[in-house]
Amino acid sequence: MSARLTPGDEAPAFTLPDADGTEVSLADHKGRKVIVYFYPAALTPGCTKQACDFTDNLDLLAGAGYDVIGISPDAPEKLAKFREKENLKVTLLADPDKKVLDAYGAFGEKKNYGKTYMGVIRSTIVVDEEGKVAHALYNVRATGHVAKIIKDLGI
Repeated sequence: MSARLTPGDEAPAFTLPDADGTEVSLADHKGRKVIVYFYPAALTPGCTKQACDFTDNLDLLAGAGYDVIGISPDAPEKLAKFREKENLKVTLLADPDKKVLDAYGAFGEKKNYGKTYMGVIRSTIVVDEEGKVAHALYNVRATGHVAKIIKDLGI
């Protein structure tokens, strides 16, 4: 498990396939602010709620200069199903090797019902136009999280 990012850190570079298998890099968004959120699994209730909240607020976020990227360990095919089923508009990227999840401190030890295991830590990292971490939020809740981000960013 890697260390968590803090504001001022250089956001780790990445290139991952989207739901259509097209490579997307953080560098593609240089000069824009990017909200990168990490979630455990497509097509699950909490992750669906979070993705739908981001989609519902995408115009507002884009209007304030933010791009939104969701990253999970799912395969591109599953992300495509997720996007179609829920009519999602956010960019969904596949990180089956969990290398980007790890680089962002979004994969590690979790506890649930007294059991400890390795898994995705629901996290949101806001990257500024220069590629630096502006906000790093870990162990966030799926419900209400997007509204909190909008409030915290003053949008």
